[in-house]
Amino acid sequence: MDRAAFACSTAFFHDYSSASHGAICLPQGHVDYIEKVESFSYSDFFRDYLIPNHPCVFSAKFTEGWGSRRNWVTRDGKPNFDYLLQHFGKAVVPVANCDVKEYNSNPKEQIPLKEYISYWKEYIKKNYHSPRGCLYLKDWHLYRAFPEQDVYTTPIYFTSDWLNEYWDAIGLDDYRFVYMGPKGSWTPFHADVFRSYSWSANICGKKKWLLYPPRQEYHLRDRHGNLPFDVTAPGLQDSSIYPRYAQSCPPVEIIQEAGEIVFIPSGWHHQVYNLEDTISINHNWVNGCNVAIMWSFLQDELAAVQREISEWRDTMEDWHLQCQVIMKSCTGINYKEFYNFLKVIAENRISVLNHVLDEEASAKNTHRAATSALGMLHAVFDLKRTVQVLTSLNANEDFKKLNPKSLSPPPEALLHHLKAAIDTALL
Repeated sequence: MDRAAFACSTAFFHDYSSASHGAICLPQGHVDYIEKVESFSYSDFFRDYLIPNHPCVFSAKFTEGWGSRRNWVTRDGKPNFDYLLQHFGKAVVPVANCDVKEYNSNPKEQIPLKEYISYWKEYIKKNYHSPRGCLYLKDWHLYRAFPEQDVYTTPIYFTSDWLNEYWDAIGLDDYRFVYMGPKGSWTPFHADVFRSYSWSANICGKKKWLLYPPRQEYHLRDRHGNLPFDVTAPGLQDSSIYPRYAQSCPPVEIIQEAGEIVFIPSGWHHQVYNLEDTISINHNWVNGCNVAIMWSFLQDELAAVQREISEWRDTMEDWHLQCQVIMKSCTGINYKEFYNFLKVIAENRISVLNHVLDEEASAKNTHRAATSALGMLHAVFDLKRTVQVLTSLNANEDFKKLNPKSLSPPPEALLHHLKAAIDTALL
C-alpha cells in the first residue's frame, strides 16, 4: 500500500459508520476490465475497487502462470478429465443437484471425484441430460486437501485475507474452493458468507454473472421478506407476491471467459450460470475495508435469532447464551469467536510492525509474510480498522452479557495495546 492509498483509506474510513454497509455510488452497470498485470498495482485495486466496493474483471493474463491452467485444461479448452482423475480421483467431493430446490438452495451429497467425472462425461455424451439431474461440484476444499499440488497462486490484490488467515491459524476450516460443473449448472441467488468479498477465476469455460449492489435485494424480497431462489423467474413479475420488484434496477451482467478473474464486492447479491463446461477457483475473504460490513451482518443475524426465540426470553435459562449457540450453528461464528478473529488479525499486524518476521517465520506463516509484503502502512490500516470495529463490539449490549472481561486479553486491554501500536508506528 502506498501513501496515497493510505491517505485515501484514512479519509474514507474516518468515521466507523460511514462505510459499514457497502457502496452508495453504483457503477451504472459498467464493470471495469483490468487488462495488463504490469500497469495495475495493489494500491490501484485498493483505491478503485476495495474502498468503493465496486466489481471488476481481471484479464486471463493474471492467471496464465497457474499450474491448473496448464494441467487441468485440454488443448481445445475443455476440462482435462484424465489429469483430474489421475491426481484427485479418490477425493470425496461435495456435489449439488441444480434441478432440485431444498430450503432455498440445492441439496448436496458427497461422492468420489471419479464418480462425478464419470457422470459428467456421460452427461455430455447424452447432450447434457441425465436422470440424476444437473450435478455441480461446489465448495470443494481442494487447497486444504492437496496443499502440495501446483494449482494456483493467490494474486496479490486478494492477499489481505483475514478469513483464511484466521481459520488457518485455528486449523479448523478455510474459505478456498474449487467449482466444477457442466454447461447449464448454476448457483441460485445469494450473497456470500459473512457478506465477504469473493474472487472467482475460471480455469476453463465461461460463466454469466448477475450482480445486484447492496440494498437492491430489498426490492427483490417477497411479501414475507424472503429473497427469490431464482432472480430470473417469471414469478417475480407478480406484484401481489413481489410488491417492490418493479422498483429494482436491472442486474449488472458479466460474461467471464476462461482465465479471467471476477471480483465480487462485499454484500453484492448474485446468481451465476455456467455457459460451458467450467472449472473455477473461488475464495471468500474479508479485510479492513469490509470487516465493518461483516460485523453489521453478524448483528443482523443475532437479531434474527433473538426474534425467532423471543417467546422464551423470560423462561429459558441463559437465553442470551442460547442465542449465541444458535447463531453459531446457523452462521458459523458468534460474538466471542468474532472477538478472537479480530484479536488474531491484530496480533499478526503488531508482529509485522515490530519487525519480528524473519525468513524462518515467513516460511511458516504465509499470511503474515503476505501482510509484510503489503507494507507497514497496510498493517497500520488493518489495526485502525480493527480498533474501530472492536470498539463497536465492546460497546454492544449483547456482547457485554457474555462476560467479555473473562476473555484473554480483555477487550479494553487489547484496544489499549492496539492504539499504542498504531501511535508508535506513525511516529
